[in-house]
Amino acid sequence: MSKNLLLTAFVLFLSSIGNFILATPIPPDPLVVPIDGGVSLLIAACASYGAKKIYDARKEKEKEKAQAESEKN
Repeated sequence: MSKNLLLTAFVLFLSSIGNFILATPIPPDPLVVPIDGGVSLLIAACASYGAKKIYDARKEKEKEKAQAESEKN
């Protein structure tokens, strides 16, 4: 009888440990900030806008340079 009681107590102990482990939430790391799709799209949009501004500025500069050379001749 002592063997059955010990086996029953052991099985109950193992089953309660499993429930306790699964019920305990893992606390999130407070220093980690997720970067989801919205922020990634915002960064991509800003980078493409900046590239377009640089492209337009170079194009305008070349246009002014060509116009100045044509006025010289």
